[in-house]
Amino acid sequence: MTASPAFVTRTANGPRQMRIVATGLLVLMAGLFFVARALEPGQPGWGFVRAFAEAAMVGGLADWFAVTALFRHPLGLPIPHTAIIPRNKDRIGDTLATFLKDNFLIPGVVARRMRRVDVAGAIGRFLATPPAQEGRIRETGARLVADVMEALDPERLGGMVKDAIDRRVRAIDFAPMLGQALQAAIAKDRHIPLLEGLIRWAGKTLDANEHLIRQMIHDRAGSILRWTGLDETLADKIIDGLLRLLDDMAADAGHPVRMRAEDGLARLAEDLQFDPVMQRRVAEIRDELLDNEAMRRWIDGLWEQGRAALLRAARDPRSAMGGKFGDALRQLGETLQQDARLRITINRFARRTAVGFSANYGASVVRLVSDTVRSWDTRTVTQRLEDAVGRDLQYIRVNGTLVGGLVGLAIHAIELWLR
Repeated sequence: MTASPAFVTRTANGPRQMRIVATGLLVLMAGLFFVARALEPGQPGWGFVRAFAEAAMVGGLADWFAVTALFRHPLGLPIPHTAIIPRNKDRIGDTLATFLKDNFLIPGVVARRMRRVDVAGAIGRFLATPPAQEGRIRETGARLVADVMEALDPERLGGMVKDAIDRRVRAIDFAPMLGQALQAAIAKDRHIPLLEGLIRWAGKTLDANEHLIRQMIHDRAGSILRWTGLDETLADKIIDGLLRLLDDMAADAGHPVRMRAEDGLARLAEDLQFDPVMQRRVAEIRDELLDNEAMRRWIDGLWEQGRAALLRAARDPRSAMGGKFGDALRQLGETLQQDARLRITINRFARRTAVGFSANYGASVVRLVSDTVRSWDTRTVTQRLEDAVGRDLQYIRVNGTLVGGLVGLAIHAIELWLR
């Protein structure tokens, strides 16, 4: 995004206009001095004007020399201790970098400053009631994001994202988490609906596959059992016994088989947390799932859908923010303003992130600042600093001219009084 022409013009012309004013005032004092000097012999009152103009010229010239000596050699003459900024460019960069490091990028300083910053509250206010210029900022940022995403190679970008997700998932040890979740569920009897669901599922499966059980018993029974019809009787007994067992397990929470099932779940929770063999099996299942071709195709489709959704939202942020997604963001903003505990958590996370950044990358930022200033040529450094503070420095010339004139006027008055 480029700066507006008005801003560029104002930035470039500000110091130049003030330089013209200060130089014009100096020329005016010189002209006034010669006029007063010519009229003074006939009218002594012009002596005060001469003294004012003479001292104003001295003050203006002294301040012109001082201001010019900061950026270049006055009149192009290599006078010692002039062109201070160009000669000390590298030292200025090092000093600026050290100043940033000592005052802004020390973890302790960052932590103290971040404690006074309500990051979550600011985000909440922005999401709940965005400022008037938010729409324009959002559209510009959205277009930039969309352009960057479309400029990047979709296959390479998708590969990077999927590889990052794959590495993160493979690095997760799911077994202890599953064990802790199962143990917590057992402690609060949340596993009971699971057991009851399994019992009901077993009963329905038995009913649906009764003919298979009867056929299996018939095939494996001897010829005598089949000839006498005892195979049917045996099948009825087995099926009735299994159904009765499942009914008893569903009705009696203390049924021995059900208790054994609960003991098995408890042992499974323990093994998931502490048994290396079980943890290795879970890791193998995790890796097999990730290596499965169907799983990879699903992840590919998920990435394409996510990328397409991001591009649609970036190209048309108004519609994306105006639907359910926008409502969710506004609700999130209200929650951030109302939920003190959530706000504290987010602010703590932001503080730790900033402290971690300063600790890990503070030296890199300082080196970047120093190297950037060193890479600038002297003309660039001079021009940028003069554009930044040149207007105020020209005011120093104006003030020096006027103050010098007043001092000269006072000295002339004292000289006449002492005669």
